[in-house]
Amino acid sequence: MSDDEEHLGWLERLSQVFILEPTSRRQLLETLRSAQERNLLDVEALSIIEGAMTVAEMQVREIMIPRSQVVFLKAEMAVQDILPLVIESGHSRFPVLGEKPNDVQGILLAKDLLPLAKKGRQKFVLKDALRPCNSVPESKRLNVLLQEFRANRNHMAVVLNEFGDISGIVTIEDVLEQIVGDIEDEYDLDEEEFIRQHDDGSYTVKALTPIEMFNEVFDAALSEEDTDTVGGLVIAEFGHLPERDETVTIDEYEFRVLNADNRRIHLLQLVPAGP
Repeated sequence: MSDDEEHLGWLERLSQVFILEPTSRRQLLETLRSAQERNLLDVEALSIIEGAMTVAEMQVREIMIPRSQVVFLKAEMAVQDILPLVIESGHSRFPVLGEKPNDVQGILLAKDLLPLAKKGRQKFVLKDALRPCNSVPESKRLNVLLQEFRANRNHMAVVLNEFGDISGIVTIEDVLEQIVGDIEDEYDLDEEEFIRQHDDGSYTVKALTPIEMFNEVFDAALSEEDTDTVGGLVIAEFGHLPERDETVTIDEYEFRVLNADNRRIHLLQLVPAGP
């Protein structure tokens, strides 16, 4: 190998991968994975590329934080009522509602309350401190949402269902996590919240959810003999590492892969069988 070849930048080396000109997404992924196996692309770079490709296919409903887990403030609240909620929750952003349940007035940033710590502070008026808040439908594609976040410099949007009701929120961190992996965030789920229920009766299940927890929540009897997690059980049932949108039925439970890379499954959708 010549000195010039040794010093090829990673973009130049990556361009060599596409000599065969893949004609489908599957072929492109196979080509990229082959490049990684030949050390033309490192594992982390491949994971980011796969994440970016997945984001183009995912919708907001798949990653949003459901309304039941969001701390909302009321526009008429006095500061002495706001501060305890802000301190207790530890969040950095709070959607503020008007008189009606779905009337979003704006977003309050916790840092905008800091002037209240000064002596001789002026009267605090919540409406005057609000930042603009965008609303997005559950069906919006994540890549489009990310472009909107960058354009308007917002970090949070309120999510609306098909009836115009608030179904949750989504943050820029939620979108970026689909590309680069987990980012520590104040809305991250605890172990007890690995399973999210949605208004349509479906559930989002983290692949790392313990089978014991799953069985307890759904009164199920999934086997724990060979693996401890739902993701491990799903992979064993497939017999291979599945890609997005592949489905498998275990007992009466149908699992659809929502998010996965070349190393592991991240999220699953579950639609329990009817009675």
